Amino acid sequence: MDTFHNPPDPAVLARAAAKVKRHVLPLFVVMFIVNYIDRVNIGFVRSHMETDLGIGAAAYGLGAGLFFIGYAIFEVPSNLLLQRYGARAWLTRIMFTWGAAAMAMAFVQGETSFYVLRFILGAAEAGFFPGIIYYFTQWLPAAERGKAMAVFLSGSAIASVISGPVSGALLNVSGLSLHGWQWMFLIEGFASIVLCGFVWCWLQSHPREATWLSAQEKYALVSAIDHEQQAREAAQVSRPSMFKLLADKQIALFCFIYFSIALTIYGATFWLPSMIKKMGNLGDFQVGLFNSIPWLISIVAMYGFASLASKWKHQQAWVALMLVIAALGMFMSTVGGPVFAFVAICFAAIGFKAASALFWPIPQGYLDARIAAAVIALINSVGNLGGFVAPTTFGLLEQTTGSIEGGLYGLAATSLVAAVLVFFARTAPHGDVPPTSAHHHALRPGPQGAAS
Repeated sequence: MDTFHNPPDPAVLARAAAKVKRHVLPLFVVMFIVNYIDRVNIGFVRSHMETDLGIGAAAYGLGAGLFFIGYAIFEVPSNLLLQRYGARAWLTRIMFTWGAAAMAMAFVQGETSFYVLRFILGAAEAGFFPGIIYYFTQWLPAAERGKAMAVFLSGSAIASVISGPVSGALLNVSGLSLHGWQWMFLIEGFASIVLCGFVWCWLQSHPREATWLSAQEKYALVSAIDHEQQAREAAQVSRPSMFKLLADKQIALFCFIYFSIALTIYGATFWLPSMIKKMGNLGDFQVGLFNSIPWLISIVAMYGFASLASKWKHQQAWVALMLVIAALGMFMSTVGGPVFAFVAICFAAIGFKAASALFWPIPQGYLDARIAAAVIALINSVGNLGGFVAPTTFGLLEQTTGSIEGGLYGLAATSLVAAVLVFFARTAPHGDVPPTSAHHHALRPGPQGAAS
């Protein structure tokens, strides 16, 4: 292969990038779906585990949240090992270990083993999302990565819709003296282990190894990516620390807003099946079908409001409107019966899911491109803490008061506070800040590869 002195042919580069996306994106979407189902499927077995194992509401909430603690602790070490061993090997390892941990959930004996296995599941999964991002940086030029990420993230929306019917159907499996909830964990976890073998055989670590690319296409990809890397290295910028980033008031504000959004999303995700069960004498499969309805509605809302926001541009106002809708839905879910509460959650889902999509252009517009990846990773990490706080708080409330109304009021109030604060978030850099200010130092650019 030639050296990279000559720029790649744009037409060849575009053709090569299209081939890469066709080759890997369908697999990555399937991986994300399996990943998401293994993360949230405990929402469908809460009542079964309470009946069979005596795991109450507080223990369930804590166990649901411990996943995110394991994920947060092991994400950075996983990222370091990912870069050492390569995305292909590390993604295969992640899928195998999280599949094994998901299967082990079938053998929970009580609260302690439940806590331990949920923590292990989070630790096993740590690095999956940044692993996919790292893979894209090795295979696609910067201009193509955003489109690829958008397709990859659609896996979350698809998983939200199908996780209920799939898990509900598997709860009806029986045999070998195992309960339906045990079969659900075993089958869904085993799907990940089967998929990891396909990942190892299908992915390659570097474009040079791809037999499905022509020599010209390999050259175009490698030279374009190497040129981008050399440009980053030539900038000679330093990696920003987490504390330096959080010292910037705007970044701290972004973190709070996204934490508020994620808090509501995870509160609904882990408690919605239990709320649906109160609607009547519903079987597990029916609960799973009803569980899909809010997420189907939210997908339509996400695309609809994204189109409106692109036409009538005022990003803060759109995010604030969505947060108000989420707050109203959460509050209204406390004032009627179970069916009315379900309808209210469907309304709230329009708000909190659309807000999660409409939020990201705000920090992306404000941040220096060289620091954006690190800050977005920080915002996402803080947001994931909502996955610990929401179910843990809901569980404690139900255990001590017999109701989660207090938690729903809390989610509504947090969304309203975030709706107000979002108007203080800047959508573009503040041009008149002097270069010697604390703001400038806090936003000193770092390499894009610093994201965790």
